[in-house]
Amino acid sequence: MTETSPPPTTPEIAEAGKPEFPLREAHELVRDLMTPNPWIYWADFLFHISLGWAAFFTALFSPLLSLWQIAAYVVAVLALYRSAIFVHELAHLKKGTFKNFRLVWNLICGTPLMIPSFTYDGVHNDHHKPDVYGTSKDGEYVPFATKRPIEMVGYVLLSLLLPALLAARFLLLTPLCYLIPPLRKIVWERASSMTIDPSYKRAENAIRNDLNWKQQEMTTCVFAFLVIALVAFEVFPQDVLVLWYLIAVAIFILNSLRTLAAHAYRNPGAERLTYTEQYLDSINIPGNILITPLWAPVGLRYHATHHLFMSMPYHNLGKAQRRLVEGLSDNTLYLTTLRGGLWEALTRIWQESTAASHPNPDKR
Repeated sequence: MTETSPPPTTPEIAEAGKPEFPLREAHELVRDLMTPNPWIYWADFLFHISLGWAAFFTALFSPLLSLWQIAAYVVAVLALYRSAIFVHELAHLKKGTFKNFRLVWNLICGTPLMIPSFTYDGVHNDHHKPDVYGTSKDGEYVPFATKRPIEMVGYVLLSLLLPALLAARFLLLTPLCYLIPPLRKIVWERASSMTIDPSYKRAENAIRNDLNWKQQEMTTCVFAFLVIALVAFEVFPQDVLVLWYLIAVAIFILNSLRTLAAHAYRNPGAERLTYTEQYLDSINIPGNILITPLWAPVGLRYHATHHLFMSMPYHNLGKAQRRLVEGLSDNTLYLTTLRGGLWEALTRIWQESTAASHPNPDKR
C-alpha cells in the first residue's frame, strides 16, 4: 500500500478486531532517528526569531496598511509562530540537556511573547502519559468531536483575548503572588499552564526541566513592566503594543486551528485509551512541503508519529514518516491517521461534532 492509497476508516479498523500497532517493528525502523542535532535547533530558531523581530520592527515603522507593512506583519506572525513552537521541543528534550538553548529561547522569544517555557514544561509531558491522555486530567485534550461545534468556535475566538490574559497574568498576578502568598497556589493551578481545557488544574509537581520557573516568571513580569513604562514615557510609540497584540492574536489563532487538527478528540474522558486507540486519536498531515509547515511548524504536521515516538526530534519526524509508510510490513493502521490537509482535518471533526449534537432521527 502506498501513501496515496485511501486508508480504511477508524470504524473499519474497529470491526477488524482491535488490531495492535506493530510498535516493535516501527521502533526498529526509526531507532537511529532519536538523537537531536543541536546545530539544527540553533540555526532554525535563531534564523526565524531574528527574521520575526526584524519583520516586527519593519511593520512598526512602515506606513499604515502599506504593502510593506502588511507583508512584514505576515512574515512576523509566521516567523515568531515557528519560533514560539520550539517550546514544544523544550518540553520533550532530555532532562538537563539544551540548557543554553532553553535560556536563549526564553530571553528572546518566551519572555517577550509572554509564554515562558515553564508554562508548558511538565504540563505537556502529562499529555503523553498513558493513564492521562484523553482523560479529564489531560489539560491538552477536550472531546470536541462529542460536543457542539460552537465550542470549537469559542476555543478559536478565545485567541482574541489570550494576549491580554497573558499580559495580566505576568503584570498583575505575579507581583500579587508575592504580596498575597495564598494566591500563589491558585495562580499556579489555574493561570500557569498553556492548555486548552479551561477546567484544568496544574498539579504542584507538574514541572520537569524548568525548576527556575520563578526566575522565568519574574523576568517576564519585569520585561512587561519595562515595555509599558517605555511606552508611557513615550520612548516607544503606542503602536508597539498594538502591533504586539495583533501579532500575538494571529499566532494564537493559527495554533488553535492546528491544535484542532492534531487529534480526533473522540474520547469523552472517562476511560483510559489503549496505546492503539491513542495513536488512532492523533493525526498526521504531511501535506504540502511549502504550505503545511507554516501552520504546523517544527514537525507538528506529524503529530500522530510524534505520539508514537515523543522523544524523537522534530527534524527527523518527516524521515520517520516516510520509513514507516514504506517499511512497515503492514502499514494499514499507520495510514488511518493521515489527513490530506488542515481543511480536511477541521471538516472531519466539525462533521463528527455536528453529528454528535444532532443525531439522525430514527427511521420509521
